[in-house]
Amino acid sequence: MNTTEVRDYLLGLQHRIVSQLEQVDGNAFLSDGWTREPGGRLEGDGLSRLIERGSVFERGGVNFSHVKGRVLPPSATQHRPELAGAPFEAMGVSLVLHPHNPFVPTVHANVRMFAALPADREAVVWFGGGMDLTPYYGYERDAQHFHRVCRDAIGAERYAKYKTWCDEYFFLKHRNEPRGIGGIFFDDVTDGGFEGGFALIRAVGDAFTQAYLPIVERRQGYAYEQRQRDFQAYRRGRYVEFNLVFDRGTLFGLQSGGRTESILMSMPPVVTWRYDWAPEPGTPEARLYSDFLRPRDWADETPTALWL
Repeated sequence: MNTTEVRDYLLGLQHRIVSQLEQVDGNAFLSDGWTREPGGRLEGDGLSRLIERGSVFERGGVNFSHVKGRVLPPSATQHRPELAGAPFEAMGVSLVLHPHNPFVPTVHANVRMFAALPADREAVVWFGGGMDLTPYYGYERDAQHFHRVCRDAIGAERYAKYKTWCDEYFFLKHRNEPRGIGGIFFDDVTDGGFEGGFALIRAVGDAFTQAYLPIVERRQGYAYEQRQRDFQAYRRGRYVEFNLVFDRGTLFGLQSGGRTESILMSMPPVVTWRYDWAPEPGTPEARLYSDFLRPRDWADETPTALWL
């Protein structure tokens, strides 16, 4: 198990993604390096790359972290109770981008490696990650493109499994609705051993910009009005609800004593809630609910000829 190789890949991935996002936005991402010295709940280091009030991205971050801890938090042993209390090592890259334009979807992606280090047995290593799209105004071609890139990156068999996992994971039970149109999600992956898991997260990480940036470049010039911004702010509330109530990554960071600013980087800058509100039937806002916020076999649908 060569964790140095994983670390080098993740730092390189962060750099490549940020460089491409800077080209799209026209503004530089800030860099915030940090270190946790030995002796506390966590030790390690990380690099947060973030943008606020950019030309395209209202708020976003692409964060790398590599930490070690004395005790695995409960969120990390949910499926492995026998490892409760073991020391651990974890590293990953996580990103969230919230564009200004409501016709450009929010996106989330991450790739990560965990290693539990129990004293009485060999290290137990697993991998996780994925990417998912959260549009405010739905376009079939965007969803089809995003899902096809995911499928092509990891193969049809894995895509089918991880798409279903994504649809089930990014679901707000109290709202009875998905957060967005999904993508792929996987966690606790051990099949294929270290090399197989490492190859999987490389395939996902390397496919991210191909999946997302063509959508940004197509939609960022669309004209919008305050009505669209208001709906974007309302739907962003669902993003906040999921991340604070259900998201295992957020819970892991908070339970393990992680860096609060980095953990909450995923939160959108402007959010609103409305009491018992629903869009008017027949509107583009209503179409998001009826046509997009439900499971669909996006990758297998007949491609839409135009970016509509």
